[in-house]
Amino acid sequence: MPLGDSITFADLAPGAGYRVELFHLSLTNKQLITFVGNQTNGPATVDGQPFPNHREGHSGYVISGGSNGIQELVDATLAKNKPQIVLLMIGTNDIGGNRDLPNAPTRLGALLDKIIEDAPNALLVVAKITPTKLDVYNTRAMAFNAAIPALVQQRAAAGKHVAMVDMYAAFTANPNYQNDWLRDALHPTLAGYQVMGQTWYAAIKNLLPGQP
Repeated sequence: MPLGDSITFADLAPGAGYRVELFHLSLTNKQLITFVGNQTNGPATVDGQPFPNHREGHSGYVISGGSNGIQELVDATLAKNKPQIVLLMIGTNDIGGNRDLPNAPTRLGALLDKIIEDAPNALLVVAKITPTKLDVYNTRAMAFNAAIPALVQQRAAAGKHVAMVDMYAAFTANPNYQNDWLRDALHPTLAGYQVMGQTWYAAIKNLLPGQP
């Protein structure tokens, strides 16, 4: 289940964001993967194969709070879709809107606990959020991201199925990421989405079954 905000929603044509690269890499390595969620978008096929076009990406959503909180929708979507892996990246709109940032890591921890409670046998992969084109946002993002390893480690040490990927470092490894991999202040280009797909794939590839 791709879970998050507009970066997961991915309105840039062909409208599937990192899922295209993630699906492509799985096919290339003769592995099986499908995507679940209550929304659909994307191409009809990738590499000649039908593309599983579901996702749970919500434009403008934040970690939690009110009608646009990811935490407020996970109970229903996890119960309906029953994912085996959850790919979570959330927090960009919190830092962009300066929304209760001192408590953002605590709110993220509560969201992780909710997902773990709802889907205890699924692997929850939590991403550090991607950088932006704005220095003030990046300063906030780095502070938010710095808290994520401890949130993940605490739960992993307690036996929960949770891991982390560093999307921020994956982007900033390219000194020209702001021009190459971002199409506006916040959202990736198609090349940026490829980097995201590669980063997600590296985290879950050992869990994907082989094609029969």
